[in-house]
Amino acid sequence: MSRVKLKYILMKKGMIKVSVMYPNGEGKKFDMDYYCSKHIPLVGGLLGDSVKAATVEKGLGGGAPDSPATFAAMGNLYFDSMDSFQNAFGPNAGTIMADLPNFTNIEPVVQVSEVLI
Repeated sequence: MSRVKLKYILMKKGMIKVSVMYPNGEGKKFDMDYYCSKHIPLVGGLLGDSVKAATVEKGLGGGAPDSPATFAAMGNLYFDSMDSFQNAFGPNAGTIMADLPNFTNIEPVVQVSEVLI
């Protein structure tokens, strides 16, 4: 898996967090190597400096012992404001969404949140 160059910042109150979650389940496929080495750099290149931080998480298990993870994977992007997110993502949504079949057959669940603390 190739490394993505990341910068570390402190999350600030009022930032916007965009979570893209891929529900786990029977018959669902997710290529983590492609996601980390190709999709995330694609998204980062398209959205540019508007993205202040990003994380990728791999689901390992659920809340109960030996239960499967609710999500196979989660990607999180942080922006300074809702305008910053919308202005960056809107024009690039088609390109980003068109890449999904290259790494998954899962329809993602997206949540936009405000960082409080």
